[in-house]
Amino acid sequence: MVVGETKDVGFTIGVSRTLPYPVDVVWEFLLSPAGLSVWLGDGVELAPKQPYRTTGGTVGEVRSLHEHDRVRLTWRPKDWDHDTTVQVAMRGDGAKTMLRFHQEWLADADERSRQRDHWKAVMDKVIDALER
Repeated sequence: MVVGETKDVGFTIGVSRTLPYPVDVVWEFLLSPAGLSVWLGDGVELAPKQPYRTTGGTVGEVRSLHEHDRVRLTWRPKDWDHDTTVQVAMRGDGAKTMLRFHQEWLADADERSRQRDHWKAVMDKVIDALER
C-alpha cells in the first residue's frame, strides 16, 4: 500500500483546520446556501437520506446529518465514473471549532492528490467567507 491507501475504503484524504469561531457559527454557515455553494456546489439543499444534485452536475445522497457535528454524503462530480464518500465534521471547544473535510473511496494516488488540493482550496474559501 502507498500513502493514503487503506484496506477498507480505498484511497482517502483529510484536510482540517482549527477556526476561531464557535461550532454553531461554522455549522450554520456550512449548511446555508452560501456555505453549501462553497464546499458542495450551487443549488443544493441537504436533508437526511435524500439525494442531491448541484447545478454543476455533482450528485450524491446524504447518508447522515447530525447538527453541529457532521454531514456524511456520497459525492460524484459529473465527469467521474465512481462515487466517493465525503464527511464534513466539526468539534467545538468554546470559541474555536476544528473543521475537517474527509474523502474516502478515491480511485488512486493521483485522484487523492487532486482532491487534497481541492479540499485545501475549499477550506481556504470557507475561512475567507467566515471572515467576511
